[in-house]
Amino acid sequence: MSTIASRAPRRPRAGRAAAATPTRPLHMTRVRDYTDLALRGLPASFITDTLEFSQTVRESHTSPSGALSREGRNLRYAAIVALGLGTVAVETQRAVLHGSTARDLVAAAVNRAADSREPGALALVAWAAAEVGGSPDPALLERLAGILDAGHPLSTVDTAWILSAAVAAIAVDPSAPHAAGIATIGRQRLLATQGSAGIFAHALPPTTFGRLRAHVGSFGDQAYPIQALARLAALGGDLEALAAAERCADRLCAVQGDAGQWWWHYDARDGSVVERYPVYSVHQHAMAPMALFDLAAAGGTDHSDAVYRGLDWLRTHPEVDDELVSEDNALIWRKAGRREPGKTVRLLAAATSRIHRGWRPPGIDRLFPVSRIDYECRPYELGWLLYAWRAVDGDTPSRR
Repeated sequence: MSTIASRAPRRPRAGRAAAATPTRPLHMTRVRDYTDLALRGLPASFITDTLEFSQTVRESHTSPSGALSREGRNLRYAAIVALGLGTVAVETQRAVLHGSTARDLVAAAVNRAADSREPGALALVAWAAAEVGGSPDPALLERLAGILDAGHPLSTVDTAWILSAAVAAIAVDPSAPHAAGIATIGRQRLLATQGSAGIFAHALPPTTFGRLRAHVGSFGDQAYPIQALARLAALGGDLEALAAAERCADRLCAVQGDAGQWWWHYDARDGSVVERYPVYSVHQHAMAPMALFDLAAAGGTDHSDAVYRGLDWLRTHPEVDDELVSEDNALIWRKAGRREPGKTVRLLAAATSRIHRGWRPPGIDRLFPVSRIDYECRPYELGWLLYAWRAVDGDTPSRR
C-alpha cells in the first residue's frame, strides 16, 4: 500500500434542497467537467512500471494528514480503463499514462491475461484487444469459447462481458475465430434466464449462489446485459436481443428513485426493488448512461431523461451531506450507503423477499440509516465514465 496524494478536507454542500433541475446544456457542461476530472484522477491509480491499475484508491486510515493510499492490482480494471482511454486523443492518453497509450495498456493486459483464470477479466481484456487494440486476440477468444462450452455456472456480469467481447471482435473482424459461437451461446444463456419482468438474476443458473439469493440481481446484473444485448442487436439486427434489453431498461427506469437513484438489488421474479442501498456513483455517472445510450443507438427507447436524472444525483444525493465529487482529489467517491455491520440489510432483504415477494424488513431505514459515504474510488469507475461520455467533448470522433 503506497501513499500517493493528500486528501483535502471534506466540505459540506450548501443549498442542496433549493437546487433546480438543470437544463440539458448544463448537464453537458457537467459531463465535460466529470470526464476532465476522470482524466486528472486516473494517474493516481496507475502503476507505471508494469502498466497496471490498482484495485482502489482510498483515504488512508494510518496517515494523520488524510493522505490517499493505493491498494492492490486489478486486471479487469486495467482493461476497462483502456476502453475508456481509447475514446480520447492519443496525446491525452500519454498524459494520463505517463507516456504510454491505451494500446500499450491493452498489450500489457493481454500478456497478464495468460495467467488469469477469471472469466470476467479474460472477457474484458478480449473486448479491449478488439476495440482498442484493433485486432481480436485468438487465444483469448478460444479460452472464452472453452468457458462457455464447459457449461459451468457463470455470473451474469461475466456472461454479459463475454458477449460484449464477442461483439467487439466480430465488429473488427467478422471472421474472428470462435467469436460467432461465443456470441450465440452468450446470447442464449442471458435470454434463457431473464425474468418475466425483465430483470436478470445474479448468476446463470440463478441457484449458483444458493436458493436464498437466487431471485436477486444487482444493478450491474442489469446494466451489462442491456449493453451486451443492445450491441448484439446493433451488430446484426437481432430483434429478440433488443427486446430483452428493452424490457430490462424499462423496468429499471420504472423503479428509479425520486432523486435519480439507480437502486442496488432487484427481484428477478417481479422486478421489484429488494434493497435500495448502497447507491454507487459509477451506476449514476457511467454504467446507466453507457447501457442506455447503447440501447438507444441500437434502435431502442431513448431513456436519456432517466440518464440525466441519475447524473443529477451526484450533486443532490439527499442521503448524505458531504460532496461525492472531489475536485481537489479529481475523484468521485464510491457510494452512499447504510451504517450497518457487513451486509446485514441486503441479507435480510434477500431472505424476507424470498419468503414473500415484496416483503421488506420493517424499520430498516431507522435501524440502519443511509448516512455513510465510502471515501474510495476504483479506476474502473473513471474508465467507464470516459467510455460512456467522452464523445461529448469533441476531441475525438464518437465511439458510436
